[in-house]
Amino acid sequence: MALVGCATSQPGGDAGAGPTLTTAPSSPSSAPPSEEFESPVPPGGTAVPEARVDATALPEGSPRAVWTEADGSVLGVIGQEAGCGRASVEVAEQSAQVVKVVLVETLPKDQQVCTMDIRYPPLTAKLDAPLGERSVVLSTRQEQR
Repeated sequence: MALVGCATSQPGGDAGAGPTLTTAPSSPSSAPPSEEFESPVPPGGTAVPEARVDATALPEGSPRAVWTEADGSVLGVIGQEAGCGRASVEVAEQSAQVVKVVLVETLPKDQQVCTMDIRYPPLTAKLDAPLGERSVVLSTRQEQR
């Protein structure tokens, strides 16, 4: 909750008294709420069923959407990055049963002044073969460069 203050001089009050500060709750913003996407899967993408996605290694609250594009050989995920960090995706392993994907957030080695925002960019990686019925296992890693 934000408070808005207005300083006003009160006529006729104490001659030596300074301005009086009055506070009132701010009115709700008239700006429309930020747009939410109906689905994180982009147009033309095909969602991978939740039953075939193992996201247990992701922190709570992390995006868990996984999709394929093209003929199924491009895998898409939602990354998470903050401040000066940059998100990327790596395919760590591909077998006949599973594709293991690592969501990487790369932070700068040198201390910098960074914003305190969190962003969720869509990321894609090329698979050796279409995903088909394989499962997807998601994990995360943070590194500095």
